Amino acid sequence: MRRLILAVCVLALSAQTASAAAQSIAPDVFRALQNAQAAQQAGKYTEAEQALSAVKTKPDSLEQALVWRSQGYLVWAQGHSKHAISLLDKALRSNQLSAEQAAEDRLNLAKLSFSVKNYQQALQYLQGVTATDEILEIRIQSWQGLGRLDKALPLADQYLKGKKTISDNWLQFMVGANAELKRYAQAEQWQKQLLQRSPDQLNAWKQLAALQQMAGQHAKALATLRTAYSKGITFKSSDLDSLINLASASEQPWQAARLLEGMLKHGMLARNATSQERLAQLHWQARDYPNAARQYAQLAKQTGKGQHWLNLAQLEIQQGRWDAGLQALTAAEKAGANPQQVRAWRDWAQSRLALEQKHSNQLARK
Repeated sequence: MRRLILAVCVLALSAQTASAAAQSIAPDVFRALQNAQAAQQAGKYTEAEQALSAVKTKPDSLEQALVWRSQGYLVWAQGHSKHAISLLDKALRSNQLSAEQAAEDRLNLAKLSFSVKNYQQALQYLQGVTATDEILEIRIQSWQGLGRLDKALPLADQYLKGKKTISDNWLQFMVGANAELKRYAQAEQWQKQLLQRSPDQLNAWKQLAALQQMAGQHAKALATLRTAYSKGITFKSSDLDSLINLASASEQPWQAARLLEGMLKHGMLARNATSQERLAQLHWQARDYPNAARQYAQLAKQTGKGQHWLNLAQLEIQQGRWDAGLQALTAAEKAGANPQQVRAWRDWAQSRLALEQKHSNQLARK
């Protein structure tokens, strides 16, 4: 395909130079260009190079620009992209080429620059060029390569506008780019299009729920998961864990707690000691101490583990519930919790309790 494109470019060059041969191009230069084109089409690259190297041209002339141009397409055909850029750029900067030739070379220089990951240069070559679909694609991918999705996304919207069919790859790009820019509502709409095409795919449902979760819409995310569950989509606990982790990592553990509560309530996750402890930890991270204490109280009674009793004691003490905390510490000690930790929390709780009682007595005497 690449060689076919390059051959067309060389044919175009020959047609353009032929029309001006009598007035602008010396006969020996014109013959060299034709011979080089014929040799290149036959795959005889060395012969084509020799034909172009042998010809003499005047500095700052059209002939010189056309020879550089032919040499550029020749080395491109041989896979030497950076050398091709150098030669075609010299021809373009000579200001000797026709408008048609310059437009063609700008596009090809942009393609070459993109192929060697010089995205900034690719964009520079396309400045002022009419925005066809091909040019928009290069611009979008170049901005993406530069990590500037804020520049790529408006161009992608322009590219996709009015298209009757959009490939999955483009839909996935729009989801990812919008999500990266925290435009979650737009990402959700594009993801719904992907979901319509693959309603039986678990990943499509997970992605939609994740976007809703990132947008802070935990109830909506849970509804999405419930819909998928009702359609017979099978979730692994690790799949659901990833959504909970996402909410927790976004410094919104209360959302993760609500999501987990919903999953447990609707039977999407098994209600066991592991899931209950996870819920208790999320409540604790969210500073919802009463709910965290309630969860750990249930756990401690079910498992009898000293660590669960110790966690309950810490939560009670953090709420200023000294008696409840001291009772939980006694249970933790009996269940084999770390003695040093039990002692430290007991000493602190007793000192705080004594201080409060002292203040109460002082107030009572007044």
